[in-house]
Amino acid sequence: MGKKTIHVSDFTGTVLRQDDEVVRVVVLEHPDLVAGPVRLDATPGEVENIDDAALDVAVVEIHDRHGNGEPRRVVLTASEFDAMATDVPMAQLLKTAERVRPPKARKSAEKIDYGTLEHAGKPHRGRVTEEEARLVREQLDEVNKRLADAGVRQIDPTDPEHALRYGFPEVS
Repeated sequence: MGKKTIHVSDFTGTVLRQDDEVVRVVVLEHPDLVAGPVRLDATPGEVENIDDAALDVAVVEIHDRHGNGEPRRVVLTASEFDAMATDVPMAQLLKTAERVRPPKARKSAEKIDYGTLEHAGKPHRGRVTEEEARLVREQLDEVNKRLADAGVRQIDPTDPEHALRYGFPEVS
């Protein structure tokens, strides 16, 4: 028995032939996106006008007492944001404003044990131990709920890569 994989555009369902150019679109933020970034495949023609539809926006973080210590991210049109500067034009204000450095990533002193229910199934580059694979298979709903709550990809036992990585039976 053989298997045949057919790739289709996520936008239109158009069958993508092996020699077709495929454009990868990564959705980073969207109101309906609940578990982190996702990848969509498309044809070049389906996304050729995407730049024309793009908006000039400002993405800002608001650090105030309402966020319980966490900043709120707000997206607004650049013209709406520019209008907030009434003393000096926004372009000038942005050139002279204090620069913000991203926080330095801390190296974890302790090694994460993916063989525990707390960490099993989290994406990592290392080898999946039998203990982690067993926990993922036996507690899949709980693992996926934790992963979704953390905003990372969930485990799909029908995905060939996930099936191989965690020892799920292959689906034909």
